[in-house]
Amino acid sequence: MASVTRPVLFLLLCLQIAALSFCLCACEGCRTPKPSNPEASTSATDEPPTARLFLVSDLAGALEPCGCVKDQLGGMDHFGALAAKELPKAKATGVLAAGPLFFMDMELPADRRSQEIAKAATIAGSLKTTNLLAFAPGRNEWAGGAPELEKLKTESGAAMLAANVTGAPAAGNWVVKDVGALRLGIIGVAAPDKAKVALEGVTSQAPADQVRAGIEALKKEGAQAIIALAAVGRGEAKRIADVNPELLAIVVGSTGGGGDANTKAPPAERIGDVLVIETANHLQTVGVLDLYVRDGNGLIKFADATGIERTKKREELSARIDDLRARIATWENDKTVDKRDIDARRADVAKLEAERAALDKTAPPATGSFYRYAMRDVRDNAGADEAVKAQMTAYYKYVNDHNKVEFADRKPKPPEKGQPGYVGVDVCTNCHEEPRAVWDKTRHAHAYVTLSDQFKEFNLDCVSCHVTGYDRPGGSTVTHVNDLKDVQCEVCHGPGSLHAAKPDKVKIPVAHPQPDMCLSCHHPPHVHEFDAKAKMAEILGPGHGIRK
Repeated sequence: MASVTRPVLFLLLCLQIAALSFCLCACEGCRTPKPSNPEASTSATDEPPTARLFLVSDLAGALEPCGCVKDQLGGMDHFGALAAKELPKAKATGVLAAGPLFFMDMELPADRRSQEIAKAATIAGSLKTTNLLAFAPGRNEWAGGAPELEKLKTESGAAMLAANVTGAPAAGNWVVKDVGALRLGIIGVAAPDKAKVALEGVTSQAPADQVRAGIEALKKEGAQAIIALAAVGRGEAKRIADVNPELLAIVVGSTGGGGDANTKAPPAERIGDVLVIETANHLQTVGVLDLYVRDGNGLIKFADATGIERTKKREELSARIDDLRARIATWENDKTVDKRDIDARRADVAKLEAERAALDKTAPPATGSFYRYAMRDVRDNAGADEAVKAQMTAYYKYVNDHNKVEFADRKPKPPEKGQPGYVGVDVCTNCHEEPRAVWDKTRHAHAYVTLSDQFKEFNLDCVSCHVTGYDRPGGSTVTHVNDLKDVQCEVCHGPGSLHAAKPDKVKIPVAHPQPDMCLSCHHPPHVHEFDAKAKMAEILGPGHGIRK
């Protein structure tokens, strides 16, 4: 082989390097180029969504929590503040609801009718303030009768939708609402006749076909996204999603219900591409669905930029956060808990909240429209919307004034012959000065003023746990409390008239009350958690359960 000079070798080496570089560049050119700015791929997260939708399941007449402890979930004024604070973060907002909305129960006791209807009207007016767009009714909506439901619908400013229901003239089938630049199609379905309490003259049919018909009609009206409000329960809602893949989301509500027990929100899930959302009842939480529109007209397919598959992790974090918050709220009223421990748990909450927030920072798709979804707690740290708060205060004042007159003649039944009645703490003090001194330092001694300061002393939702002997023979009523204001001795020890008359011969009915007696008032949802045995120690002292 002929020898090759150094200059020739050098030239050949340069040519090989150039050829290799060309091949590498050609291969790289087939790939999606990386952005020069490492944050460019997530820049859309800083842009406001085209529309932000607040989603509510089973509000069910819950105007606000009772307020017995701090940091309770719920409250129309807190939700109003939360929604108002989000306004600058989105180009447009609206509220959608499914399930029982205006009333907590399916039937109204005669003596509570006026108060419950006034509360429902306050909820309707408050929801109008937050821009309620539409709702699918639960059985509870008919608790005040069809004419009252028509009024509530009007006062809310929203469309009542129940496409599969007959016998409900106030209800429509579906509607298009312009939420800023988004044309939003909304379908409502319900099953009030499937609830435990029968509803005469109102019937429903299987909802899936009506939803399908609604989708076709709304597409013709130019809807870019379609959401179903389904007051039919979660199982039926998932069946709707399974056969109607063009839906963007379904908001789940129940057919009807009753009672003040709180529920927890199940995780959001996807049935195909349909997002299934259900929030905790009584406005404890709201779903927040942000829609980013990048496409043109017609029904848009929104990509999931949330990562719904990570919902389980979010729910685990939320459960831990809720547990810590509940403990903190309880410990704040417990003098035996070191403040440093409370501060440490607050730091834990902040850390968990940051971890949960990080889960929501998924980069959006490079092209096409997309959505982000999150569940938000409704808490007092959101503040209070002044317009909503004014409506709530007006309601409490109205109820106070109304009930004071309406129940002016409602007096307690006298005790049966030979049975004791209630005498009040001042009579007890004649012989029991030391227990009285202990009681004076407890929150029980100021229970009634916490109501009167808020115009709630004649409110049927509140008064029973803030007075002594409520609705018992020889006791008190909503208007006749006299010497029985506050949580006095006889709440725990029983009516003491016979004992007071003959203390040497007649014993007090309950000499040694047990902690479980406290649970008649101190139970969820009025408190997060309640260790009755530990709490009883807080109302004891020298001469009252503790020897000097």
